[in-house]
Amino acid sequence: MSDRIVTRFAPSPTGFLHIGGARTALFNWLYARRTGGTMLLRIEDTDRERSTEPAIEAILDGLRWLGLDWDGDVVFQYARAARHREAAESLLASGRAYRCFATPQELEEMRDTARREGRAPRYDGRWRDRDPAEAPAGVKPVIRLRARQEGETAVEDGVQGRVTWQNKDLDDLVLLRSDGNPTYMLAVVVDDHDMAITDVIRGDDHLTNAARQTQIYDAFGWSAPRFAHIPLIHGPDGAKLSKRHGALGIEAYRDLGYLPAALRNYLVRLGWSHGDQEIFSDEEMVAAFDLGSVGRSAARFDFAKLENLNGHYMRAASDEELVDRIEGLLPVLGPSRGLGTTFPAVVRARLLVAMPGLKERAKTLVDLLDSAYYLWAPGPLALDAKAASLVDDAARDRLAALRPRLDAVAWEPAAIEAAVRGFADEVGAKLGQVAQPLRASLTGRATSPGLFDVMVVLGRDESLARIDAQAGRPVIAASQPVA
Repeated sequence: MSDRIVTRFAPSPTGFLHIGGARTALFNWLYARRTGGTMLLRIEDTDRERSTEPAIEAILDGLRWLGLDWDGDVVFQYARAARHREAAESLLASGRAYRCFATPQELEEMRDTARREGRAPRYDGRWRDRDPAEAPAGVKPVIRLRARQEGETAVEDGVQGRVTWQNKDLDDLVLLRSDGNPTYMLAVVVDDHDMAITDVIRGDDHLTNAARQTQIYDAFGWSAPRFAHIPLIHGPDGAKLSKRHGALGIEAYRDLGYLPAALRNYLVRLGWSHGDQEIFSDEEMVAAFDLGSVGRSAARFDFAKLENLNGHYMRAASDEELVDRIEGLLPVLGPSRGLGTTFPAVVRARLLVAMPGLKERAKTLVDLLDSAYYLWAPGPLALDAKAASLVDDAARDRLAALRPRLDAVAWEPAAIEAAVRGFADEVGAKLGQVAQPLRASLTGRATSPGLFDVMVVLGRDESLARIDAQAGRPVIAASQPVA
């Protein structure tokens, strides 16, 4: 085995890149980068009925968005089918595999017998030592591994420790189907060998596969890679992760408004620990990551922690980056919020000015987008129910009296604030009795970034126009975008 570390991420393109797969890719990426090695990408598309081009694109796009690059070209497993068949034939020639002519009916009888006897279904080896000349007419054979029946198969796992299986419990698995197509077990071993993979890091649902694949390596006379089987991700309740817990495609997390850096940071802490540190830059993750600190227990997914971490990363991000990332969501989110697929120049300019205040409150990019609705809302501005309750008759009278003072003041936060405070003192009102209706009139919401900053961002003309629009009874729009 080479001294240079070579890992691989090998998803099956039968659906989206789910959160568990993304974490597996991240761990492989970190381990390779930590050791100065390489991470390869292999698409395991041997299941031709379930593998799809959209799924392949979703996996590649998800990895790119997450910021996980791979080395070299993508390897497609199905394209290597001839090599897999050649490898199976070589085992047949060496006596480490044999042709099996068991019919589908015979295999079903074996399964039925095992179920009746309370055993795990296993092939009974009936063609292991029989002469192929005895084969029934018209039955196309499969090629099976001639597995060892005595002793045990052991794997020294980088996370799980030493794991052993009794060989009597591992039957002669199929390497080549009757139609000539290789099975997953054979293809994985041949590909990992040919790609010089030194370390296989994957979910612990593959742990039993490690035993079977180790037997195939032994049959070829090849050295097996080092294995590290990481625990699966469960929901907060400890149950298997489902969609209600967050078992979504990576593209869904993007559309929900999470930043790639935040998701990387969150995923690395699912099952891996480094003291009490919670927040890691990419450089810190690479420098600190090691398989020895990966636990054996299932990690628990927690949306609240992810949101808090995402809020941290948003506050640390530049205003320009956040505006660009929000704009990237507009093809999905824009139409329902009165926007197109890009920001008009005036809206983009307002967003950049308003972003310091907006990002202090938000947990996701969607929060940011919704809290910024007032920046592009068409007139007359529709108030949500809570905002409308603040603009009663007394409030409208105060706004009408305040309006001339605002028209005359210098348009900067301190001057506007002084005018509003001075007006409240003069009319014997609390500041909130003036500021809250003013906020509602300007933003359509009861909460917003700093009121006087909002007014500067909107500009004098737009602010005064919105105040004027509330001189009559406010309109509550049933179709108001939800913030």
